Amino acid sequence: MRWTTPKGYNATGVLYKPENFDPAKKYPMVVYFYEKLSDGLYKYTAPAPTPSRLDIAMFASNGYLVFTPDISYTIGAPGPSAVEFINSGVESLKKSSWVDASHIGIQGQSWGGYQVAYLITQTNMYAAAWAGAPVVNMTSAYGGIRWESGMSRQFQYEHTQSRIGATLWEKPELYIQNSPLFYLPKVQTPVVIMSNDADGAVPWYQGIEMFTDLRRLNKPVWLLQYNGEAHNLVKRENRKDISVRELQFFDHYLKGQPAPVWLSSGVPAVEKGRNWGLEVPKGNGL
Repeated sequence: MRWTTPKGYNATGVLYKPENFDPAKKYPMVVYFYEKLSDGLYKYTAPAPTPSRLDIAMFASNGYLVFTPDISYTIGAPGPSAVEFINSGVESLKKSSWVDASHIGIQGQSWGGYQVAYLITQTNMYAAAWAGAPVVNMTSAYGGIRWESGMSRQFQYEHTQSRIGATLWEKPELYIQNSPLFYLPKVQTPVVIMSNDADGAVPWYQGIEMFTDLRRLNKPVWLLQYNGEAHNLVKRENRKDISVRELQFFDHYLKGQPAPVWLSSGVPAVEKGRNWGLEVPKGNGL
């Protein structure tokens, strides 16, 4: 897919369609992103439970369009850059009669999870969102530690992926402007957060900050926390679990399928590991 962004940039992305795609029908769509993914257009990924990323083949096989837009960045503006490329790509696709414009979801993990968190503070165009291991508060994450390597997180904000390009003291306004935390009152999109206590890359308290603050604001939010798990899930049983929950979540909000117990009423912490909440009560529709 090719389109022009509001600022005039030439943008690219990949659109995956369901088998037996019928342009006379309308399809829900999930948007998945991480930096640039179009170089994987011809990559084959064997079917398997996902460690956290969106399982494109599974969603396409279940009647979804899956769109993966490439993102180019302006230093100092990682959040607005995501808005520039992702939202404009979605708007371009919404012009197609076969896209169900009212049932579009977004999913991202790690850096993509941060972008999901930021996007839902800037627009209400998405019907559902899933953020894996997101950073929501760059001011608190800046001085943290990457537990797996022992490195301070400061380098990535000043020089690498987070793309602020300055220290917290040189440009504090950029850290605030790009932190979803400070805009959470604007959120209306239902969102699931995955944040694990053994994450060696993103401090799991970032997911806790997002969850507790959205709960404080009475927003629709759920937190998945896999004990002893890493940034990306390692144990196969957990990969299977998140694959099921992810499909249930988007099926509910994008297809109107009944909500499972974990979505409709939640699973108390004292029942964790004994009550999975995956069952769907009778008569529990959208």
